[in-house]
Amino acid sequence: MPPPLEFLHDRLPSRLRRALPGHEAHARMAPRSPARQAALSPRGKDCREAGVLALLVPQPNASPAVVLTVRREELPDHAGQISFPGGQREGSESLAQTALREAEEEIDLDPQSVDRLGCLTPLYIPPSNFCVHPHVGVVDHVPPLSPTDREVDQILRASLSDLLDPKSRVVKPWMLHGSTVEVPYYDVEGHAVWGATAMMLSELLTVIRSVSDEA
Repeated sequence: MPPPLEFLHDRLPSRLRRALPGHEAHARMAPRSPARQAALSPRGKDCREAGVLALLVPQPNASPAVVLTVRREELPDHAGQISFPGGQREGSESLAQTALREAEEEIDLDPQSVDRLGCLTPLYIPPSNFCVHPHVGVVDHVPPLSPTDREVDQILRASLSDLLDPKSRVVKPWMLHGSTVEVPYYDVEGHAVWGATAMMLSELLTVIRSVSDEA
């Protein structure tokens, strides 16, 4: 079982200021070529900056959860894929402000209700040339979230108890860009959480395990 949300609220800020397990945690969920090499890429030049929010929320009579969104099936790009709320930085705003603004626009989250705990390791995504900065936040109540953006079809509250169960990680061969690739993913309510979202989620879960072990 994961620790209570109050415990994570207290312990995660100091843990996120220490050395992070980004590369190892990302590699665990990165798609792999037939040669078994994880598809990790160095940061590109002049990449576009994006901020996303890994929001931890309480659930009645259940484990805390992390909020994810399901993109609409009719979108031309990344249709049906799972992601954290977030998007591209605008103007002079900070990346934390980007993550909160996008979460308000996508899932009707009140930014003032979020206590930001810190940042995970930035992740570079070569196809879109985005460098994504994941910010970890928590709310102390069950937020009344709803899809408010034209790109969001559904909101998932992925139980930390389920995600921390080793059985939630599945690896299957997929055809990607004409090649067979071993793709690790998290099974969340029948949805496959893979790619960049799974890699960032892997680091969040690794950090949560580490503070639990230190307790």
